[in-house]
Amino acid sequence: MLKYNVLVVDDELEIREALSIYLRNEGINVFLAANGMEALETLEREQVHLIIMDVMMPQMDGIKATYQIREQRDIPIIMLSAKSEDTDKILGLNLGADDYVTKPFNPLELIARVRSQLRRYTTMGSLQPDEEQIRVRGLVLDKRMKTVQADGEEIRLTATEFKILELLMEHKGQVFSIEQIFDRVWNEPHYGSDNTVAVHVRRIREKIEINPKDPQYLKVVWGIGYKIEK
Repeated sequence: MLKYNVLVVDDELEIREALSIYLRNEGINVFLAANGMEALETLEREQVHLIIMDVMMPQMDGIKATYQIREQRDIPIIMLSAKSEDTDKILGLNLGADDYVTKPFNPLELIARVRSQLRRYTTMGSLQPDEEQIRVRGLVLDKRMKTVQADGEEIRLTATEFKILELLMEHKGQVFSIEQIFDRVWNEPHYGSDNTVAVHVRRIREKIEINPKDPQYLKVVWGIGYKIEK
């Protein structure tokens, strides 16, 4: 059974610790960050299913952090703020926040909102058990549903393209030669100068990369083969 991971981002230690206790009592794993920069660093290292994000923080505030997160990820974000002005709330929601809670808040109400957002996220199909889903930053491959998303957008791949991408994503950082890819995907030995693999890789790049000429995910290691960048 999947255990949820929630990232709490707030510059007030007391709030981080209090929310951590409430969330862990609900069986939720918790990561903590004191500002937007720490939040972004955590997202690079850990799989996070929901973020509780304060607005006013040093170094990088919640508005800037939310903007950067939304460029690559579609996970739920609940914003916290001591401000009650509508403009502050509207700005956060327009940037992609899913919910907004004004301080001071009732911790039990916030936990209920966390549960609601996680249920909605799961129902929409964005979240699947870890063993069924492979993630590389904004690239998500679901082995059970045979779907691929790049930065929140569903990508249509052929069966062969899907198999190639699945192989590379399952072995992030490992370089596969054309011969190895051919053997694994086509289940037969590779002969001669057949460029079948190269053609399929080019098509995958055109579909998953914002700029195929400067790929962020599927990279070539000249003279050796291909890999998915960690």
